Amino acid sequence: ASRTAEEVFRDFRGRRAGMIKALTQEVDKFYQLCDPEKENLCLYGYPNETWEVTLPAEEVPPEIPEPALGINFARDGMNEKDWLALVAVHSDSWLLAVSFYFAARFGFDKEARRRLFNMINNLPTIFEVVTGAAKKQIKEKAPNSTHKSNNKPSMKTYSKPESQSKAPKIAAPPKDEDESGEDYGEEEEEERDNTLCGTCGTNDGKDEFWICCDNCERWYHGKCVKITPARAEHIKHYKCPDCSNKRARA
Repeated sequence: ASRTAEEVFRDFRGRRAGMIKALTQEVDKFYQLCDPEKENLCLYGYPNETWEVTLPAEEVPPEIPEPALGINFARDGMNEKDWLALVAVHSDSWLLAVSFYFAARFGFDKEARRRLFNMINNLPTIFEVVTGAAKKQIKEKAPNSTHKSNNKPSMKTYSKPESQSKAPKIAAPPKDEDESGEDYGEEEEEERDNTLCGTCGTNDGKDEFWICCDNCERWYHGKCVKITPARAEHIKHYKCPDCSNKRARA
């Protein structure tokens, strides 16, 4: 059981990552599971970054707040993107409800609740990730980030021989200013802090391996797309799972 704001936030972040995965990377599987012919179904996110579409809890009242009921009934009556956006909005509401349920249950004071909310608020909502609004906000804050270049303002790219200049962009977000000793511009600093993994929707692991899709130019944690630095060296044109799936559908 979680007892601190940081532990509740980790619970929130894990559940959020699982739900984002369902609505983006594994959207085809999610779509099929939400059969309108079945009973009322809910989308659950779990702390270990997994997700499940299943029936709601039977006990009344439930152990924790329940997600939106009957998400499957609207699937065929709406445009797919609109339906996914609707599920995303309800998922955001559920995550907040669960987190502040824990805050009340564990007796968080005003300062602990404020700290919890600030940590949550620093992440884009599931709705923003699913609709692309989070990416749009980053581009609006850093106009130059739309240009395709291996010299992304807030990223440190690995040096490569000239013969591999066509390899996919790989990088690790820089360390904090006081550690690196470099003074980035205010806009570049903000872009760095807001660079989000296209799979999990977070900017955690700034010292970890990242890779950029050469098709949509979104950045990903290597571990989220199962690409290692060694494997990336042999990829001339990297396509993320979303872009690969789109091509397969076409």
